[in-house]
Amino acid sequence: MAFTAKDVKELREKTGCGMMDCKKALTEADGDMEKAVELLREKGLAAAAKKSSRVAADGLVYAYVDEAAKVGALVEVNSETDFVAKNADFKDFVDTCAKTVIKEAPADVAALLACKAAGSEDTVEALLRDKILTIGENLIVRRFARFEGEVVTYIHGGGTHGVMVLFDTDVAGKEGFAAYGKDVAMQIAAANPTYVSKDEVPSDEIEKEKEILRAQALNEGKPEAIVDKMVNGRINKYYKEVCLLEQPFVKDQDLTVAKYTAQVAKELGGNISIVKFARFEKGEGIEKREDDLASEVAKMVK
Repeated sequence: MAFTAKDVKELREKTGCGMMDCKKALTEADGDMEKAVELLREKGLAAAAKKSSRVAADGLVYAYVDEAAKVGALVEVNSETDFVAKNADFKDFVDTCAKTVIKEAPADVAALLACKAAGSEDTVEALLRDKILTIGENLIVRRFARFEGEVVTYIHGGGTHGVMVLFDTDVAGKEGFAAYGKDVAMQIAAANPTYVSKDEVPSDEIEKEKEILRAQALNEGKPEAIVDKMVNGRINKYYKEVCLLEQPFVKDQDLTVAKYTAQVAKELGGNISIVKFARFEKGEGIEKREDDLASEVAKMVK
């Protein structure tokens, strides 16, 4: 499979590796992007295990919780500019989307668009079309999450990041739980875990990670006899990166999130378990069109 200069550039952005290393990896991987990333990691060249998503769109991440119904919604609606994201009319539309998610429990975005909007006689899609016309920018309802039960939400940076966490607990009404819930949500916003616990990590993902770590250790010149021991040690480090409960707690690095949770549960005289979470980062993974200002000015002069 052939590859282009654009593929080399993309691999470089994903891994932080040099241009020639990326070119060699793509050649060795026969143009397969994922395989090339693995090869660079095995050689110890890739900057990070996690591929960082390119944040390249504006808009708003927003959360709303219906305390009476015990239902929460986290939504992301994208706009072309940050200016529009601060527009009151746009914010009202995002709020309507969240309230509609709570009320109608749609299966996906397509179903949400077809729903009658909360507090309106129109569908969400009709309201969206109206906002596009009045605001003058392309707007997209991108994604949402909806949890039922003891929900805590956290919005960072005025809507750049949003987190919603579902807890199974008998101490939700006690003083101290709300602060604990916010701590956990902020941890997720900052540390970006993929799973709640080690049990959730797919076995094939662990085996793949072990293969990469093993090849990495051998390429570092480590003796075969200690490679497996090293791999097990590095797998534990991997768990700390991807599993919320294994992560060092941001406010006290001596505690893991699991130990912090157990500590708070004991103090409040009950049980707390983290069921699941959703974390949205505004524009995550969307590649924004980059304007060449010099070219635009040159065209205008001509």
